[in-house]
Amino acid sequence: MNFFIQGLTMGLAYVAPIGMQNLFVIDSALTHTKKRALLTALIVIFFDIALSISCFFGIGVVMKHYKWVQLAILFFGSLIVIYIGIGLLRPHKSNLKSSKSPTSLKKTTTTAFVVTWANPQAIIDGTMMLGAFNATLPATSATPFITGVASASLIWFTSLTLVISMFSNWFNAKVLKSINLVCGIIIIIYGLKLLYSFLTII
Repeated sequence: MNFFIQGLTMGLAYVAPIGMQNLFVIDSALTHTKKRALLTALIVIFFDIALSISCFFGIGVVMKHYKWVQLAILFFGSLIVIYIGIGLLRPHKSNLKSSKSPTSLKKTTTTAFVVTWANPQAIIDGTMMLGAFNATLPATSATPFITGVASASLIWFTSLTLVISMFSNWFNAKVLKSINLVCGIIIIIYGLKLLYSFLTII
């Protein structure tokens, strides 16, 4: 149980900071029904847990041994991140009436995959943090630890969706437009930073 708690607290510290996954989940909770927002959250949780497990059990090894993999992730990931940021700046994103019509399940799943697996910083941070913990844990403690990390993802994204959905009526079109503007700018800057990192190591 001790290693499960460690994994849980570590997982919460890993997913809680505002990043692309959180922004995607928040946007879904603000612009869709609670049922659809929860479905989106579950899809994000699935990809997040898959990424955590991959980082915990060795995706960093591949990146360390094959520089071209790291370069590819940084380059294409940065372009995708910038594209998502630009998408948030588009005027139609603030139209609450039209946004109540949910996007297709395929598009939701694709975007959830992109904000998780095409996010170089998430892969690097996850590898550094979870991979390092795996190296220090006894073999028998790996399962309860990563179970705690997975539980943190489930608890965080579900709670975030429910809380935002509960207070979604506080957000009118003007407020949502402002939120998207700020988030879009932050994400574009973030993408440019990743692109700069790519340029400095080639």
